[in-house]
Amino acid sequence: MKKRLRLGVVLALGASVGWPVDWIARYPKPESYLSDFAQVVDAAGKTQIEAYAASVEQATGARMTFVTIPSLEGEPIEGVAGAIFRGWGTGETAKENAVLLLFSIAEHRFRLEEGHSLAAILPGGLSDDALRAMRPALRKDDIGDAVAAAAQTIGAAIADAKHAHLTARPPHRRHPAAFADYWNWMLIVGAAALAWLLLGNRTRGRASYGGRGSGGFGAFDSGDGFGGFGGADSGSGSASSDW
Repeated sequence: MKKRLRLGVVLALGASVGWPVDWIARYPKPESYLSDFAQVVDAAGKTQIEAYAASVEQATGARMTFVTIPSLEGEPIEGVAGAIFRGWGTGETAKENAVLLLFSIAEHRFRLEEGHSLAAILPGGLSDDALRAMRPALRKDDIGDAVAAAAQTIGAAIADAKHAHLTARPPHRRHPAAFADYWNWMLIVGAAALAWLLLGNRTRGRASYGGRGSGGFGAFDSGDGFGGFGGADSGSGSASSDW
């Protein structure tokens, strides 16, 4: 009886701790270019996004995959996106020439995964460009329109990097990026440049009088609740953020 009781306690404790989710068992394969497991994208929007993604793959050989899930279930989005990205790849070549953008609805988190081959040729600011394009839709929790914005931004960048011509019309946008979204970033860049100049002048001034120079300045964001992508993987171009 005591042995059975101890065994029951051990099993109960193990159950309370929980096991990592097997995301590939949960989502064994993509539905298409857009796997809307959270069911947050309308049918018309999904059709347009998939048609555009298909045209990008046909023109460039690169595959864009967009995924929505209801929740991360307590796991870090980096691990979840990485597991899906690796699990859905049909070989190293497919993974190298692919991009995956994962949205977790409950946590308002998203993650961009880039294969090494694409990361080597895509512009370093692509993740920030995608974020700015998605921002108006994310503010309204319109995930379908955010995916459309990301598809257009990433697809155009891939085509440009591979010197390819896209024939398909980009997905329709309900919430196109306003000039103000880019103006805010222009102000930030301008302020940073001014701060750099002032700091440099101040440092040189101190140095000329024998004083010690200052150490520079740290990171910043736009202050509107949408931080830029951060924590990029080494060599992969992968990055994550929230909305």
